[in-house]
Amino acid sequence: MQTPATPRLALITGASRGLGRSMALHLADAGLDVVGTYRANADEAASLVREVEARGRRAAVLPLDVGRSDTFAAFAGALARTLRDDFGRETFDALVNNAGIGTHAAFADTTEAQFDELLAVHLKGPYFLTQRLLPLLADGGRVLNVSTGLARFTYPGYAAYASAKGGVEVLTRYMARELGARGIRVNVVAPGAIATDFGGGMVRDDADVNRHVASTIPLGRVGEADDVGAAVAALLSDGMGWINGARIEVSGGQQV
Repeated sequence: MQTPATPRLALITGASRGLGRSMALHLADAGLDVVGTYRANADEAASLVREVEARGRRAAVLPLDVGRSDTFAAFAGALARTLRDDFGRETFDALVNNAGIGTHAAFADTTEAQFDELLAVHLKGPYFLTQRLLPLLADGGRVLNVSTGLARFTYPGYAAYASAKGGVEVLTRYMARELGARGIRVNVVAPGAIATDFGGGMVRDDADVNRHVASTIPLGRVGEADDVGAAVAALLSDGMGWINGARIEVSGGQQV
């Protein structure tokens, strides 16, 4: 870990929008510097940098397609240069494997191409990206993987997506066990239904879907991005240092 005078730094994949953007801003509010990744929209990524800097923290963004594991070596090199040139350091303190895609397809209709893409982005990506970045992750650091409430409850059309996320939850436990010798703790956060543009914005934009989902949540509403961003900031705080290998669902108690 860095000296106490050095602000902690988090790397968040898929940070330019949605849950990742909220995570970045909440972490900045908690005093962390941020490196975010984006896949295509450089303008959204640049606006994230401005928002983090407006909160008094430093930020940088790098392009990354988490479904392309063949690019991870080059990304690690770019990250190492960014850490050195922009932040004056050799390591970072927390990795949030957040980037993802949504595909809605019935089990009977899911194609191999859809299945392979979901696994590449949601399971293979976090597996091999984290592996590649281990030399840059500080001892005593944190890894937070992102799953989904759909790994516990079911909605038709998400069999492949939820299966990939179920793999992430198993992977989290193995990572926690095997990285513990370095003092690295690894957990997984599982958002429930959140009103973002994920999956075409169905929960956010379709009033009937929103009402139906809200009826399954004891707190009476669907989640907002800030519900997850705030939870991530809490989970990466020093006060949560004895939580390891755990699954934390942020769903308002959906379908309990």
